[in-house]
Amino acid sequence: MSWGIELWDQFDNLEKHTQWGIDILEKYIKFVKERAEIELSYAKQLRNLSKKYQPKKNSKEEEEYKYTSCQAFLSTLNEMNDYAGQHEVISENMTSQITLDLARYVQELKQERKSNFHDGRKAQQHIETCWKQLESSKRRFERDCKEADRAQQYFEKMDADINVTKADVEKARQQAQIRHQMAEDSKADYSNTLQKFNQEQHEYYHTHIPGIFQKIQEMEERRVLRLGESMRTYAEVDRQVIPIVGKCLDGIVKAAESIDQKSDSQLVIEAYKSGFEPPGDIEFEDYTQPMKRTVSENSLSNSRGDGKPELKFGGKSKGKLWPFIKKNKSPKQQKEPLSHRFNEFMTSKPKIHCFRSLKRGLSLKLGSTPEDFSNLPPEQRRKKLQQKVDELNKEIQKEMDQRDAITKMKDVYLKNPQMGDPASLDHKLTEVSQNIDKLRLEVQKFEAWLAEVEGRLPARNEQVRRQSGMYDGQPPPTVNTCAQDRESPDGSYTEEQSQESEVKVLATDFDDEFDDEEPLPAIGTCKALYTFEGQNEGTISVAEGETLYVIEEDKGDGWTRIRRNEDEEGYVPTSYVEVYLDKNAKGAKTYI
Repeated sequence: MSWGIELWDQFDNLEKHTQWGIDILEKYIKFVKERAEIELSYAKQLRNLSKKYQPKKNSKEEEEYKYTSCQAFLSTLNEMNDYAGQHEVISENMTSQITLDLARYVQELKQERKSNFHDGRKAQQHIETCWKQLESSKRRFERDCKEADRAQQYFEKMDADINVTKADVEKARQQAQIRHQMAEDSKADYSNTLQKFNQEQHEYYHTHIPGIFQKIQEMEERRVLRLGESMRTYAEVDRQVIPIVGKCLDGIVKAAESIDQKSDSQLVIEAYKSGFEPPGDIEFEDYTQPMKRTVSENSLSNSRGDGKPELKFGGKSKGKLWPFIKKNKSPKQQKEPLSHRFNEFMTSKPKIHCFRSLKRGLSLKLGSTPEDFSNLPPEQRRKKLQQKVDELNKEIQKEMDQRDAITKMKDVYLKNPQMGDPASLDHKLTEVSQNIDKLRLEVQKFEAWLAEVEGRLPARNEQVRRQSGMYDGQPPPTVNTCAQDRESPDGSYTEEQSQESEVKVLATDFDDEFDDEEPLPAIGTCKALYTFEGQNEGTISVAEGETLYVIEEDKGDGWTRIRRNEDEEGYVPTSYVEVYLDKNAKGAKTYI
């Protein structure tokens, strides 16, 4: 169906309808725009939610995430972060593929509609002008005919009147002829004008208007089709992210399935295990001895006697009491006279470790922790010391990396004096070296304490313990009775150091940790953009287009450490290679 034929007389209604179509399009654009804003706001809220529940760095929360349930929750937070990213993708695609595209199309549509209806109005004005000309010619013809008829009637009246002169009759006859000629001319003009109008009207209703309406119809159909395509795109934008959203949900399910309650239970044991033995049987202390004295034994001097407890339940306990059980301070022999006990107290020497325990217990209550963590039970103390040693080793490695970077920069300055003064780096190099020496002394101190604690703990594979930090669950050996004297007044555990029990650490034990260094693992690959001739010590030559392994990132000095094979590795300028890091590679480091 053609609008030009069926709707030839509906110009105004078509104008209103096309304007309504543009309004519908703009309404749909506004709808998609608001949907994109909702998606963006939702993604932002999801990211904030994920960030809110992320563990804070260097806090107690971060330590809690060693449990598989907490790790699963952390994975859920990360997956929700990726899930939020997909909603950002939806917002971005809807904005670029629908909102902006339709906005440009609406502007083009308005211009096309304006042009088409301008042509239609122009054609209307032309046909109206022709119609006015026809009406004017018709009225003039009608007027001239009436004037000619009156002039003819006047002439006939004058000719019939005998009292009128011949001259007046002739004048009336000539006037009638003039009017008659004017009527004939008007008739001819009206006929021409009518013929022309009919021709213009035919062209208007069968050529001009159908052509204009056909353009308007095509414009409107394109609008409808474009709206349908936008709605299809609207659905496809959502459909495109469904696989990735599914992967995010699968990741949450996988994280939930990775929860291992047995492993978490073992971690609880490792976190809170003290290393103490369970308490032994409590010995029976007989208070009935004074009641067994005879009447003749009534003097204080004889009261000391040789009486001993006769009845005991179980053997003597040589194990340490539980930390929350106070030591039984009752005498283990029969009671002695008060005077003898007083003399014995005045002549006895106080035990040093008791004062030390009191001091440590007081410092613990005041909130300060001993540097050697001696306030902790053996197993927890070992873990804290091992953690401290690992932290110090990391600091040493960082300082050594900084020293290497300064050394390389100094070599560059020596080769290229215009780039800087090598002497300006000497102070910094000395300072870094001093820091390394201090840190190494700290490591030796904490390793000595660690060796002391490990000497009191059950024997185990030291290398496995230091790498994994996992307690293998072997039963501890029996602790002698002197361990009972190491309990501070507040119930905390303290170590009694003596020359007999002190463990001496050999220098070779410390050096062995640095002798067998394993090669650094590859953290990615790189492609050489240019050929580099590594002529200096520590560098390696590469050819353009060659692919090598990256074992150490650029730490700000402009050099990247790479490896060709097990025997060939070295540094190249970072600008000479294009690095592709594997973020999941074991041993990958990020330098801040």
